[in-house]
Amino acid sequence: MPDPFFMQATTIVQVFFLLLIPAEILLASASWIRAEYETYDTLANVVVSMGSVFFYGSLNWVFFGAVTFAFAHRITDVPFTVGTFLLAFILEDLRYYWWHRISHRSRWFWASHVIHHSSQHFNLSTNLRQSWTSQFSGLILLNVPLAYIGFHPATIALAFAVNLLYQFWIHTEAIDRLPGWFEWFLNTPSHHRVHHANNPRYLDSNYAGVFMMWDRMFGTFVPEQRDLPPRYGLVKNLATFNPVRIALHEYIGIARDIVRGRLTLRQRLGYLFGPPGWSHDGSRATTETLRAQELARR
Repeated sequence: MPDPFFMQATTIVQVFFLLLIPAEILLASASWIRAEYETYDTLANVVVSMGSVFFYGSLNWVFFGAVTFAFAHRITDVPFTVGTFLLAFILEDLRYYWWHRISHRSRWFWASHVIHHSSQHFNLSTNLRQSWTSQFSGLILLNVPLAYIGFHPATIALAFAVNLLYQFWIHTEAIDRLPGWFEWFLNTPSHHRVHHANNPRYLDSNYAGVFMMWDRMFGTFVPEQRDLPPRYGLVKNLATFNPVRIALHEYIGIARDIVRGRLTLRQRLGYLFGPPGWSHDGSRATTETLRAQELARR
């Protein structure tokens, strides 16, 4: 297993990154960089983050229980070296890609992830809007294969932590475009602005955490266009800074839909696991519907 120092180092780096939030606010207030902050939105991000840390810490046994069980039945032992950690990091990013993509394409999983997309601003504090329910959504099982192969649970946790640390700096409008080779290979603020946008052209794209090769490989890469500035937030924004509503509103919507009368079992399951915006009568709009409508307007 990796030396505990490595996890301690990620914690120190995380604290340093958090200090970049007030730095971005100060630089933006002096008009030295581009960054839009709204006081209540930022405060909501902080409170939501406190809830996320509480629930993640309280339910972290789910993650370690799943990967520890798989590791106990591993098919081989993968030692911790620089090379094997890089392999674990690449595989972790592939896991993250599919976790992220499923989280956008199925309403039950979207209910856990939507919290991160609910702000209408895009700045470093957006990082703080994290799920309260990710540990029991079911996608925690995507961590099992790495443990079953033989990577130690602590190695998997370290790879995940480094992946999330990388993603911190890409939540900003202060950085425009980076050199072409960097934009092609790695996730950048430009790519992630697209991911957080609710423009139909940009919806459900750029899922990778670090390596953009996954999106290019699986057909979900969309570049930022100069003539199409990103609009941030949800297709239907919440119009609230209430942290409880931010965290749980989609679950409430699911409950209301599945208890409606005169629905078949298949229709109820569609409201639970179908894509966000799905409805049994077509009265709502999925990503595909919104894109078709946008294309028709053009």
